[in-house]
Amino acid sequence: MLLPTVNRLPRIGCCLTLVALSVLLLHARSGSGAVVTDHDRVVTCYISTWAVYRTGSASYPLDAFDPTLCTHAIYAFAGLDEEKNAIKSLDAWQDLKDNYGKGGYEKLTGMRAANPHLKVLLAIGGWNEGSEKYSNLAANPERRQAFVKNALDFVKQYGFDGLDLDWEYPTQRGGKPADRENFVALVRELSQLFRKHNLLLTSAFGAGKDTIDSAYDVKALSKYLDFLHIMCYDYKGSWDGRIGPNAPLTSRDFLNVEYSIEHLLELGAPASKLVLGLPFYGRTFVSPMAKARLGDTSDKVGFAGPSTKENGFMGYNEVCEELKRNPDDWTLEWDAAASEMVAIKSNGTASQVVVYDSTRSIANKVRFAVRQKLAGLMVWSVDTDDFNGLCAPEADTYKDFGGAGLTIPPPVSGKYPLLKTISNAVLVATDEQTQENVIPNGPEEVPSAGGTSTGPSGAASVAGASWLLSVVLLVATVTVTVRTL
Repeated sequence: MLLPTVNRLPRIGCCLTLVALSVLLLHARSGSGAVVTDHDRVVTCYISTWAVYRTGSASYPLDAFDPTLCTHAIYAFAGLDEEKNAIKSLDAWQDLKDNYGKGGYEKLTGMRAANPHLKVLLAIGGWNEGSEKYSNLAANPERRQAFVKNALDFVKQYGFDGLDLDWEYPTQRGGKPADRENFVALVRELSQLFRKHNLLLTSAFGAGKDTIDSAYDVKALSKYLDFLHIMCYDYKGSWDGRIGPNAPLTSRDFLNVEYSIEHLLELGAPASKLVLGLPFYGRTFVSPMAKARLGDTSDKVGFAGPSTKENGFMGYNEVCEELKRNPDDWTLEWDAAASEMVAIKSNGTASQVVVYDSTRSIANKVRFAVRQKLAGLMVWSVDTDDFNGLCAPEADTYKDFGGAGLTIPPPVSGKYPLLKTISNAVLVATDEQTQENVIPNGPEEVPSAGGTSTGPSGAASVAGASWLLSVVLLVATVTVTVRTL
């Protein structure tokens, strides 16, 4: 009976070592939170570079970006020059150094010198660029060929590590049914050239079922993209005429995070390439109901945040600062199914409502991503986190986590609470899952951040020294346990 005992004990030792290592990391960084080199998941951070033009404390210069909290930074957005079939800057004064410009491209890529783990990509597209111009480009083989060459030249000229395609969306908004096939051709041709130069190619995907099914040949695109950034937000908003969750983890319909990810997996996307998108903002509503709730009717246009000034939109920083200034005006309710916070302000006859992701929301979605073995998380966007550290810590971040003996870090304080919660939650969720699997099956394998991806997106560029340390400790634990027997 010696053999079964020998087989089981090393596995327990391995698990306990990994748990202990994560606990040490959490305690060591309890004041500021974990950083991305403490784990092996992707944390991709979009920066909406026009945020620099916001007023007051909401203005976001690139100097405010913290590269220790992200594995990949994406500069959003560049546009398409239709005449030249090339990438063009949409804000030359902000992006370039020409004519005494601010040199945003160089400033962001320059952060790699002190942060060698960081990859910096340029995003082309976005909502305001529309779909029709990209549809026309993708449909023409000669134009595609010219764009592929010009895109490579642009990315290399400005020192980016790759390109993120944010076509919103193939087959929609002026697109054509053939976009689905043509997008694959464009991605394939870009990938073939980019891989020769060790450059990354990623794409942002809409998360609604109808968009996924009509716009994307998921299995084919997954062959050529290093990562698929799934925009798991904007499922519902004031445009529906009804108060609904922006980014629900679960719901009774198809419009939720869990369904989107599971549907993509069923369509052939490898988990090792899927990056789950998190919103650092809420959707706002104006309702004629005196005490409005989710599901109640609303106006077709929501109210705007004081700094972002976009109807129906409020950054997390704007939300938390408003709650700090006027706590008695708002009622906070947690929606367990959506895993989102609902803030309600009533004047007795009508209501304003914000549905947003708190640190608890972020932690629960990270937990889902870890359990699905996804490559990691993506955020839109870092400039609407509480990057100034003006708001109080949220004490309920891990309220939905379980397991006796699970070490929970203290509430994140200071700057970037949502972004810091991601890396903390990766460690907590991994520990939770490891504890669940100590007996009888031993530790469950966690995929590398890069999975089967090629080029600079591989696990070695993301995992960092902490992963190597855990391997050394794991081997040592196994050796000691076996010899003790």
